[in-house]
Amino acid sequence: MGMMEGKAVLVTGAGRGVGRGIALAMAQAGAAVVVNDLGVSLTGEGGEGASPAEQVVEEIRAMGGRAVANHDSVAEWEGGIAMVKAAIDNFGRIDGVVNNAGNLRDVMFHKMGPDDFDAVIAVHLRGSFNTSRAAAPYFKEQGSGAYVHMTSSSGLVGNFGQANYAAAKLGIVGLSKSIALDMQRFGVRSNAVAPWAWTRMIDSIPTETPEQQKRVEGLKKLDANKIGPFCVALCSDEAAHVTGQIFGVRNNEIYLFSQPRPIRTAHNGDGWTPETIVERAFDQFKNDFYPLHRSGDWFTWEPC
Repeated sequence: MGMMEGKAVLVTGAGRGVGRGIALAMAQAGAAVVVNDLGVSLTGEGGEGASPAEQVVEEIRAMGGRAVANHDSVAEWEGGIAMVKAAIDNFGRIDGVVNNAGNLRDVMFHKMGPDDFDAVIAVHLRGSFNTSRAAAPYFKEQGSGAYVHMTSSSGLVGNFGQANYAAAKLGIVGLSKSIALDMQRFGVRSNAVAPWAWTRMIDSIPTETPEQQKRVEGLKKLDANKIGPFCVALCSDEAAHVTGQIFGVRNNEIYLFSQPRPIRTAHNGDGWTPETIVERAFDQFKNDFYPLHRSGDWFTWEPC
């Protein structure tokens, strides 16, 4: 008996990379899986057919598991409803939603257009809302359920050329926390996970300089299949007490991230003016200002 025996889970963007690894790990743990994948390009455009989702379904069935493919878009409200309905129609229940589907439209902020911004927000942030909201009535009725939402160090720490992606990924943190608060009384939990993995999502990183080449060689060591076991653990009954948290998984390392809380305070009994704020408050705070780190500036050690 696996940790997910008798349960059904929806995994979005599960045709390749991290999503595929999560879907396979869920099946190995005994879950029936709805494998969602559009089969689109990295930017979320066009389509390469439905084969990625079908291939993962065949892999799961070959190991004796249960799975169905779904090709709806997470960016559409009706798509989220259809994915959850696929779990109910085929497996009679829904116990977990893993919001993994994603796209990239990297461009420096001063060149970013509204289409670039909206396309990424629609898949990552609105997509996570659509699928999560579709499952919420079933979770509420049965008094249990688990959400796992993929965030990123691009939002948690920072990266160049990813204002759209970072905004979506940090928005997902807020969404996850709100779901955790609103659904806790129904026995439902929600957590966010920042995955590190070498997939086509980061295969587009330039390799024009020696520094870039060295970075990419390090990233290639990041195994996409390492994320699945952690998602299984979060969705299992054994993690019923874990909710509202932000985690990271980087090969064999697991992180628990901090969450924003006040770290310094400045008080003026007479109230503040713009001048006294500049003269006193900013001066008191400056030693604790966060530098403009990028993800790679913080995670400087080799994946282990």
